[in-house]
Amino acid sequence: MKITFLGTGTSQGIPIIGSDHPVCLSSNPKDKRLRVSVLVEWDDYTYVVDCGPDFRQQMLRAGVKRIDGIVFTHEHADHTAGLDDIRPFYFRQGDIPFYAHKRVFQQLRERFDYIFTDKDKYPGVPSVIQNEIRNEPFQLNSMTVVPINGYHHKLQVFGFRFNEFAYLTDMKTVADEEIEKLKDVKVLVVNALRETEHISHFNLKEALDFIDRVKPEKAYLTHISHHMGFHDVVQQSLPENVYLAYDNLQIHV
Repeated sequence: MKITFLGTGTSQGIPIIGSDHPVCLSSNPKDKRLRVSVLVEWDDYTYVVDCGPDFRQQMLRAGVKRIDGIVFTHEHADHTAGLDDIRPFYFRQGDIPFYAHKRVFQQLRERFDYIFTDKDKYPGVPSVIQNEIRNEPFQLNSMTVVPINGYHHKLQVFGFRFNEFAYLTDMKTVADEEIEKLKDVKVLVVNALRETEHISHFNLKEALDFIDRVKPEKAYLTHISHHMGFHDVVQQSLPENVYLAYDNLQIHV
């Protein structure tokens, strides 16, 4: 299975518009972060987790020509605002399968009613296949995916385990029984916004403590703010098996 980090930044991305913060002015490509998303590929299947406002740029940059579906962690704009840019895939493939919590579909129908409506669709508007997921395993072709339930402040969010790979973003609290689902995972991706406390995201210490509980072979940090610091400096401070993810990074699990 191949994982491509399409974006590793927080909701504003890095650099932030108009910011003169040193990290935003960095010339290091690893300090330039689009909104958070990953591409998961195995056999001949290609799935995207989340579809944020940088989706078009991410698909072009990664050279993606086909997707088998999009899996959503939750409904926030930095994870869903790129929905209109599924059109090129729709034109070539037909309806695009979506996988999301019932609440997420309710939000998407309100914000993208022209996609979800069954009446008088404008020519060229894409259509999707809605697959509601609950906190129980579901199938993506040959893969059994296990949702990991957590909370983003008070908002329920899903992380996902794909065999020996797990992807959790926008988490602040995760119950013990959900952590148990991550037992024996080899590669764990988890959000780490910054060093200081945040109301709805793990900070660096919380992310490292979480990794220590799960004990994967390797862990990658994502959903990173410019307040975390320069990539190369932060990486030097991390434990040996923990890595600061960056855009375009590819790993095999």
